[in-house]
Amino acid sequence: MTDAFDFTRYLASKRTVDDRALNRHVWQTLADAVESELPRDRPLRVLEVGAGIGTMVERVVEWGLFARSAFGVDYTAIDSEESNIEVARRRLAHLTSGGEAGLRVQLETANLYEFAARQENRQRFDLIIAHALLDLLHLPTALPGLLQMVRPTGLFYFSINFDGATLFLPEVDPALDGRIEALYHHSMDTRITDGQPSGDSRTGRRLFHALRACGAEVLAAGSSDWVVHSVGGAYPADEAYFLGCILHFVESTLRGHPELDAREFEEWLAMRRQQVACGELMYVAHQLDYCGRVGG
Repeated sequence: MTDAFDFTRYLASKRTVDDRALNRHVWQTLADAVESELPRDRPLRVLEVGAGIGTMVERVVEWGLFARSAFGVDYTAIDSEESNIEVARRRLAHLTSGGEAGLRVQLETANLYEFAARQENRQRFDLIIAHALLDLLHLPTALPGLLQMVRPTGLFYFSINFDGATLFLPEVDPALDGRIEALYHHSMDTRITDGQPSGDSRTGRRLFHALRACGAEVLAAGSSDWVVHSVGGAYPADEAYFLGCILHFVESTLRGHPELDAREFEEWLAMRRQQVACGELMYVAHQLDYCGRVGG
């Protein structure tokens, strides 16, 4: 997995995992608010940050989030990685060329903070979406910048925010499992990107009051746990690859850690990978979804 790791394939492989995980009450609350609160006399202006390869764009079409928007939707999707945007252009060609389903998509490789700092983006959007992103950012810095791009009384949808619980089952060695999981979470809390803090293993629970501190109103919140297991001895879709990626992330993060015996860790990884190969591994990650309204 280390040599063959493909991040865009990872993003594609977790599409089915995310589909199961997303909290349907939060989604329905968002859909109701989109229909009842957003403008009906012009196209809606939607921004997705950290859009990856475009799976959320596909989802909003398939799940009919904007089905009743009479004037359609101008959907701007940004990501900092050009390779992700290139894949998104291929996946979403039918939406970027002709506006199928009333959705006109504009894709852009852009740094989130630089994009948010542009004067023309201030209070520009009716809805902002961030999917599986906020736990990778420094929330006190990122959240105000995100919300300032939404017009007063506009909406936000922040989904799949990690919240401090990872389970690999069955247990191999409870003490070792717990130590690996704790060290992996600690790496999220101490992660530095471009010289700045980036991430928090408890973003999910902290987001509620962080939103309120920014003057936003939470309309709905709920769990969106990843739960991956085999069915009939095989994992659905490309979810065996997804599990391999999770183990790759753990390995690359903790390799050489002074609090782990190197041989013991290698044996743990080998056993977990064998469990994936045999359809025996169950993986759970606890996360939270939020939707709400930006202060007026």
